[in-house]
Amino acid sequence: MSKKILALCGGIGGAKLAYGLTKNISSEDLLIVVNTGDDFIHIDLNICPDLDTVTYTLAGINDQERGWGIKEETWNTLNLLRQFGAEDWFQLGDKDLATHIRRTSLLKKGMLLSEVTKFLSESLGVKHLIVPMSETPVSTMLHTDKGTLPFQEYFVKHRCEPKINSIEYLGSEKAQIPLSLEEEIISNNFSGVILCPSNPYLSIDPILSVDPLREYLVNRTIPVIAVSPFINNRSVKGPSAKIAHELNEEPSVINVAKHYQDILDILVIDHKDKYLQDKIKVKSCVESILMKNDNDKKKLAKSCLELFK
Repeated sequence: MSKKILALCGGIGGAKLAYGLTKNISSEDLLIVVNTGDDFIHIDLNICPDLDTVTYTLAGINDQERGWGIKEETWNTLNLLRQFGAEDWFQLGDKDLATHIRRTSLLKKGMLLSEVTKFLSESLGVKHLIVPMSETPVSTMLHTDKGTLPFQEYFVKHRCEPKINSIEYLGSEKAQIPLSLEEEIISNNFSGVILCPSNPYLSIDPILSVDPLREYLVNRTIPVIAVSPFINNRSVKGPSAKIAHELNEEPSVINVAKHYQDILDILVIDHKDKYLQDKIKVKSCVESILMKNDNDKKKLAKSCLELFK
């Protein structure tokens, strides 16, 4: 199969499908755009959680039990930082720290985030191109009953407990997409787009808040497929169902179609939601979307790609 596919993703679910896609498509035929709305500075280091989750997953070094970080991790640095009185609410393993130290160093030398991401991923043996959604900072800010919180503080420090009233993607209006992505868009080189089963509000919406990307998808001449992050009105992973309720939306496949209605052509749903298929406002396809192992990831990715034929 020879198709140039654009995949938008973030988080564990997105990383899983991205892995499956890399096992079905060559590096020349896939571009993976990753959410950077949860990037932040911590202990003076540039942390890019979603970029790292996708990179580690594609490199085969991710910790599948925890769902984040690197497998067989150790915590000596964090433990000593804790002893020194440093902030320790964000868990950084010794191996993971190497990524952040190197990234911070390269950014300070003037490299763009996309250049640093390419360097780090290639150093870990990743052949497929992973790019950030923006070269410039875009921050997902959550307006909650506990005040306005940056994403990681809400997600990790406060364990998703505050009630969300609204979400803002600070800096999106000035976001600059990577040149490699811009060139592909201008050249009309994509034949299809996949919205991975990532959190709609915290992973995909930050990407869609970047004007050049959203404009491209709204005015598309190619099909856009989304894989539902919900099964049977529940999140596959993370707080997306909780957030949906707090924003007066339902965590259902019906709402996923509505949420993406101006850019979506086909929604892939799980067998457990087949009974809702007639109520979905766009074309839908039923598959087993719960990715428990590598074979599941490959199979779901293959099924998605076949929808472009």
